[in-house]
Amino acid sequence: MHAALAPDAFARLFEALGEGVYIGLVGRQETATLAANPRLRRIFGWPADAPDADVRPFDPRRFVDELARHEFLTELRGAGAVESRLLRLRRVDDSAIWVEVTARADGVSDGTVRVEAVMRDVTERRKREDAARDLQHQLSQAEKLAALGQTMSGVAHELNNPLATILACAERLTGRGVDAETRPDLDAIHNAAERAARIVRSLQTFARKRHTTRTSVDLNHVIRDTLALRAFDDRPKDVRIDEALAEALPSVFVDRHQIQQILLNLILNAEQAIAEGPGRGTLVVRSYQDAGRDAVVIEVQDDGPGIPLEAQAKIFDPFFTTKPVGKGTGLGLTVAYAIAEEHGGELTFVSEPGRGTCFSLALPASGSRVRLHDAKVAEPALTVARGTRALVIEDEDALGDAVAAALADAGFTVDRARDGREGLARLRGRHYDVIICDLKMPHVDGMTFFRTVAPRMPNISRRLIFVTGDVAGTEAERFLEESGCRWVPKPFRLRDLVRATIETLG
Repeated sequence: MHAALAPDAFARLFEALGEGVYIGLVGRQETATLAANPRLRRIFGWPADAPDADVRPFDPRRFVDELARHEFLTELRGAGAVESRLLRLRRVDDSAIWVEVTARADGVSDGTVRVEAVMRDVTERRKREDAARDLQHQLSQAEKLAALGQTMSGVAHELNNPLATILACAERLTGRGVDAETRPDLDAIHNAAERAARIVRSLQTFARKRHTTRTSVDLNHVIRDTLALRAFDDRPKDVRIDEALAEALPSVFVDRHQIQQILLNLILNAEQAIAEGPGRGTLVVRSYQDAGRDAVVIEVQDDGPGIPLEAQAKIFDPFFTTKPVGKGTGLGLTVAYAIAEEHGGELTFVSEPGRGTCFSLALPASGSRVRLHDAKVAEPALTVARGTRALVIEDEDALGDAVAAALADAGFTVDRARDGREGLARLRGRHYDVIICDLKMPHVDGMTFFRTVAPRMPNISRRLIFVTGDVAGTEAERFLEESGCRWVPKPFRLRDLVRATIETLG
């Protein structure tokens, strides 16, 4: 025996449902509502007493994307139903929400269909899904950088040794004085080696936490200085640069040169993007304080062609570039991203194909404020007392000989050792005031040398300087921090190493 459900029971269910229910006629441009429950009114923000005829969620003006409405109705007419279709719709106050629609349709005429739909507001769910995807992307990005960083550590060491040798030998030859015909070639060698060294340092930026020099910086000064640099460069004449800098920004504790590196990279990319479009356009550089995020933000916005959608997910990937062959390395944004992360900041972008791109660099506003000191520390004279002894332990013969010669020129009495084993033998027969030691060597490396000598020379760390190609993410990095020894990264200027050696003497 089956009891029939009374019409008023259907009415109560219709009114009490936790999902929006819509019954109506939907045409190409016009809609007519036959019934809409209270939940549907709440989803879209219509008053509870609004007549059914006024509640029209499928009107064209409710759709954020007109094409989405056309596709939705095409599927309804063709299949007679849709299930869990996501639509971006507008509420009465014009705010956008995500709505999941399950509906069936019967044809009427002239493209108009009778629609019976259940609608659910899934805006919060969509936000959580987007947040999860963003987090996954950040983790993936970090993993890529970490993997590449390990590779770069090895590559950097192999490149820095010969570069250090080239720079040291070129510097030695320059100091001796050469004829006018030889001088241009010697300068070219030195400049090319310096350029190669800068490239290696850029590769290393995201491979390890660099020993940066951070001070309290006014970002507006950094922006103006960077734009001034561009004014003296071969900047495109058809690109207008506008400044929109907020006054009284709080200082940020950063490495000024690394932040300038990010900014210059973003400006150059924006100029090139504009040049690839119509050839003329506007680049806007703005700064402001974002109190909600406790951040100071720099934005670089261009009205160029924008970044293609298929490229946006890979824009920070190492060696990915949208530029023609020979015009970019694909490392600029990767390095910029790593520097921002290292400063506790964030580098993001928004780009719409055909409507330009905006990169945002957010840096923490809070933290200790360091007063800037204008006074310069006087450089020590590069000479020492007669009889001061130095030991140079370096397995690269040409580099070791150049370092020894430079120390001898400064007044040191210098001995050479080709590896740590020979260095230990030298120490058994003679006292040395200072020791310059490579960290990575055959037989006995720098760490083993230190641990062997330390028990009988407790103050060895005060007069031992390590030189190394790279220590990123290795046991050597932890060793240098724990030992307290001074260290100089390769490649280096001989003058800088000599000065560090003299300073170690106290």
